[in-house]
Amino acid sequence: MGYNIAIDGPAGAGKSTIAKLVAKEKGYIYVDTGAMYRGLAIHFLKKGIQPDEKEKIIDACKDAEVSIGYEDGAQQIYLNGENITSMLREEAVGNMASISSAVPEVRAKLLDLQRNLAKEKDVVMDGRDIGTHVLPNADVKIYLTASVECRANRRFKELTEKGIACNYDEIAQDIQERDTRDMNREIAPLKKADDAVLVDSSDMTIEEVVKAITGLCR
Repeated sequence: MGYNIAIDGPAGAGKSTIAKLVAKEKGYIYVDTGAMYRGLAIHFLKKGIQPDEKEKIIDACKDAEVSIGYEDGAQQIYLNGENITSMLREEAVGNMASISSAVPEVRAKLLDLQRNLAKEKDVVMDGRDIGTHVLPNADVKIYLTASVECRANRRFKELTEKGIACNYDEIAQDIQERDTRDMNREIAPLKKADDAVLVDSSDMTIEEVVKAITGLCR
């Protein structure tokens, strides 16, 4: 049985960055569940499906196979055998993932893969509903958050450094909308598990957050 650390929280809270560092420090495998949903989102977009076309999304799940691999310790996402990792961070992909992940059939498609990984290995898994739904018996549960302003600033900086033109107000609005969507969806909404430790990273350095979380682990 693997030792499981679940890190949940809203979009842009730094879950992936923190989870990767915690996994590295503990020698565990990092599982980015958001990347799996983005993998399926790429499949839907490739088929020309719009985010509001729920029936088409459900139908498209049938011929999509998302799998995880690791190269030099970094997680890679494969869609029907093709490595699509470099496409995962595109804005259109993120928006499609946020909407399509509310579809029960999409979640069911990935749930077994996520749980089986956690059963077999020591993992740090991050997402929106890991501690509440995917791994309700995780050994350590963290709810990582930060203010909308702080998250928008981080995203703006990240995109600007990559040379991508962006608008701060649009990013902040997008984050706010994503929060509302994630918290209000019918299936496994974003919420803090009763037994999760709340970590607000708004005024913390990355090192401080990692230290706070690793201090809770065995």
